[in-house]
Amino acid sequence: MAVKTTRRTLPDTYFALVRQFPLTHVRDDDHLAEAQEVIDRLLEEDLDEGAQEYLDALTDLVETYEDEHEPIPDASEADVLRELMRSNGLSQGWLAKEVGMAQSTISAVLNGKRSLTKEQVVRLAEFFHVSAAAFLPA
Repeated sequence: MAVKTTRRTLPDTYFALVRQFPLTHVRDDDHLAEAQEVIDRLLEEDLDEGAQEYLDALTDLVETYEDEHEPIPDASEADVLRELMRSNGLSQGWLAKEVGMAQSTISAVLNGKRSLTKEQVVRLAEFFHVSAAAFLPA
């Protein structure tokens, strides 16, 4: 049984962008910087279908390179909690009252002197409306 495939035609903008900056595996950090400049420029434009397809493909190539060469380490639970507090403008004391934890516990977690319990992770995740996984290493 033969499978019928249809060929998709992309707008000329896709091919014009490929001629300007070919879609190839990112080779090194210099090539990565060039690719990022192209991405940044495209993100500032109103893209048609061809340019959007090109941007998606280039972004995938950059992401593949970065995953392999520049892995982002997991954030500690202290870093996650600190950032959630900072971005929400919360003090240790106010957060402690809201989630029913001792301020000294929050301080100890932020200083890396103790870890959160499972119950505390669940309470904080619910309070901040994030997944409990945000506090756990991958």
